[in-house]
Amino acid sequence: MADSAVENIDVQPVNKKENRALFEKRKKIQPKKARGDFRRLKWIIMAVTLAIYYITPWIRWDRGEGAPDQAVLVDLARERFYFFFIEIWPQEVYYITGLLIIGAISLFLVTALFGRAWCGYSCPQTVWTDLFIFVERLVEGDRNARLRLDKAPMTASKLGKRVLKHGIWIVIGVLTGGAWVFYFADAPTLFRDLFTFNAALIAYSSIAVLTATTYVFGGLMREQVCTYMCPWPRIQGAMVGDETLTVTYHGARGEPRGPHKKGETWENRGHCIDCNQCVAVCPMGIDIRDGLQMECITCALCIDACNDVMDKIDLPRGLISYDTYAGQFDANPNKKLKVRFVRPRTIAYSLILALVAAIMLFTLLNRSILELNVIRDRNPLFVTLSDGSIRNGYTVKILNKTHDTRRYRITAEGLKGMQSWLQLDGPQDHDLVVIVPEDSVSSVKMFLSAPADSLSSKTEDVDVIVTDLDTGQVEVQTTSFKGPDK
Repeated sequence: MADSAVENIDVQPVNKKENRALFEKRKKIQPKKARGDFRRLKWIIMAVTLAIYYITPWIRWDRGEGAPDQAVLVDLARERFYFFFIEIWPQEVYYITGLLIIGAISLFLVTALFGRAWCGYSCPQTVWTDLFIFVERLVEGDRNARLRLDKAPMTASKLGKRVLKHGIWIVIGVLTGGAWVFYFADAPTLFRDLFTFNAALIAYSSIAVLTATTYVFGGLMREQVCTYMCPWPRIQGAMVGDETLTVTYHGARGEPRGPHKKGETWENRGHCIDCNQCVAVCPMGIDIRDGLQMECITCALCIDACNDVMDKIDLPRGLISYDTYAGQFDANPNKKLKVRFVRPRTIAYSLILALVAAIMLFTLLNRSILELNVIRDRNPLFVTLSDGSIRNGYTVKILNKTHDTRRYRITAEGLKGMQSWLQLDGPQDHDLVVIVPEDSVSSVKMFLSAPADSLSSKTEDVDVIVTDLDTGQVEVQTTSFKGPDK
């Protein structure tokens, strides 16, 4: 019976043309130039962020003889991260973790207060896309001119404009990748090596990869990166609430919308004249009048465009403005903005942010320039000497974080009659003194011996003490001393 049911199924062949119709081809977005307060704010933020990115590797910072003088440097060869007066070692990666936590919580707080303000103003994708669109506008004209150029057949003029535009985009990509590699080596030296072809292959490879990604993401993909590749549009929904201040279309005032001629009455209709200027300036190509959308990066350019139209038709500004979810239902154009910034969610984010920042500041102010690590030998656990005493071996690692060579004395305490000595490559140092160069780790072999009758159990605690002979700083680590079963 099951077989007959299967036989009666009418299997239709797949129509590939119909299947392809399910997926709409991307419509290229050509945003119009906006003018207004938010556009000026975006220009300022773009100029500041790009200046920080390109100039920072060239800032000098004197750390003394033998240390790099670049203010911000990720020194992979020496395994250091330098940030002005801060020097982070690999074992201090928790500082990087703390910075990432602070960045994440700050993003949560900003989103809870102002929506996707980070995306609209400071995100690298937004900043570089804005820069690429600026170049495109300079070469090909504003929105209408670019739309006509897209539809026009290929001519020498069109080809020249396209080659010039893409050429400038590639130059921006090269500058972007070039600036990035300067964070990983001395900028003036690497700059000279790049142009004399003496730089390492990894430097050229990194610049090539970053040039390609900047060109593709900022010039070709643009809004698709935010919509399809970035996870934040999907996460930010959990951070936004009814009291979040975000770009809002006031439908109670704007609807019903429709064209309006000069001299016509505004009775029984909304203030939106359906001019679509808010859509024309949107770099994401969305209609803010459809409500809060995942694609909206709250860049507020639609506010500038709408305010410009309201000025021309002698209506109050603010048909599109920063407002809360509840505010969109108020049709009064002269209403006062009511925002409660202090609420449980923002308080929680602020407390977490303050706590993590305080912990990091405390650890930074109290970080030691001397670190000690004692590793006890496991094979053998102990050795019985000819006089009956018990000997244990240890590897003592001393980290000198200063920029000067230091002398350290190593001693041990904890057992009666215990003796200690070091196994050095050179002559025996009976004073137990180790010389550690600047910014480096020295590892020495240390032996402890104690009379068998001083052990009350097969495991005893002993303290290894390292003293800086120049400053008097002391570091102590407790380890174990093994003996036979009692």
